[in-house]
Amino acid sequence: MSGGTAGRAREADLEAVLAANRAFYEALERGDVEAVEEAWLGPDHADDKGGVVCVHPGWPVLRGRAQVTRSYMLIMMNTEYIQFFLTDVEAEVHGDVALVTCTENILSGGEAEEEGELGPLVGGKVVSSNLFRRTPAGWKLWSHHGSPVLTSGDEDDED
Repeated sequence: MSGGTAGRAREADLEAVLAANRAFYEALERGDVEAVEEAWLGPDHADDKGGVVCVHPGWPVLRGRAQVTRSYMLIMMNTEYIQFFLTDVEAEVHGDVALVTCTENILSGGEAEEEGELGPLVGGKVVSSNLFRRTPAGWKLWSHHGSPVLTSGDEDDED
């Protein structure tokens, strides 16, 4: 492969991975559980040797497509809306594996609690690492890891 052909193939892979990443977040925003499930590597993919993994802040590690999909269903059922504004998006492709890192600026909410506190998942920033694998059906999400962004110092440290 010449340098130009390899470069075009690399660019096409990057565009396809970024499109798969966008499609995943758009499905979350629409509350489309089937599309969210479709984004993940599934048992019908011959190269699904290790299953899928999802780590959200404060949750145990979720393994397998069923557990991961149920966690997203819980999030979607307990929010009135959810929007992701992705910033600092970077993608790297290494053969049949791609890593997308980004900051999820989350705008979401639920019913106000009795004391007037805001509902679950109201705002926040999470740094995410999304690992994709190439399959005959396109790039599929294999692993998602989210870590909260600390935007201010801990008030207890002042004591």
